Amino acid sequence: MKLLKTIAAAAFISAAAFVAAQAGENLNDIKSAGVFKIGTEGTYAPFTYHDESGKLVGFDVEIGEAVAAKLGVKAEFVEGKWDGLIAGLDAKRYDTVINQVGITEARKQKYAFSEPYIASKAVLIARADDDSIKSFADLKGKKSAQSLTSNFGKLAEQSGAELVGTEGFDQSIQLVLTGRADATINDSLSFLDFKKHKPDANVKIAAEQENADYSGIIIRKGEPELLEAINKALADIKADGTYKKIADKYFGQDVSK
Repeated sequence: MKLLKTIAAAAFISAAAFVAAQAGENLNDIKSAGVFKIGTEGTYAPFTYHDESGKLVGFDVEIGEAVAAKLGVKAEFVEGKWDGLIAGLDAKRYDTVINQVGITEARKQKYAFSEPYIASKAVLIARADDDSIKSFADLKGKKSAQSLTSNFGKLAEQSGAELVGTEGFDQSIQLVLTGRADATINDSLSFLDFKKHKPDANVKIAAEQENADYSGIIIRKGEPELLEAINKALADIKADGTYKKIADKYFGQDVSK
């Protein structure tokens, strides 16, 4: 009996050691390679988009670069369409997705999130000369331009809208401006950035959600060391002023609260 207990205990210790090794494996691999691979959309201003020279820029891009620097490595971005972006984690195309990914209970069942690093509100955007849409309830029977699997798309659907699929904010706004969609539910910060660059655009915020939504850096489950390192990196860039500098550049204010 004692021999069996000894064997069982040894097996347990070996299994625990294996799990611990597996848990820290990705962080070790990232540091060994010197690269933090980040999945991002590249079409979602001001979070991740291409400037006039074609360079990938944006709030989330700079946050990703700052986090990678705190990990002691370089950021490498892998672009993809939103609808398959998070699934790319499962395929191990990258280590994380930094693309204003909303923290939801459904996603938390399958993935792990960092501490929130951005807070935003969903806003209902319509043409400025359209007085028929004044609330989310007014979307019933209307066409709403949305990324089909986004939280905003689900909210539009719940409000009774017919969804018109798009690849991101810019396309959604264009469909509203050209009348191919009646409205879009999107991020308040994206809209403010858009209006900053195009103040005369014929669009307005018709309504906004009362409560803020929070976004985090998303990774695969079972990587606690990587998650801890990311959270420490986020805390560090807030403490040393890097976060504020990036937020001020794109929004003129701290957007983490």
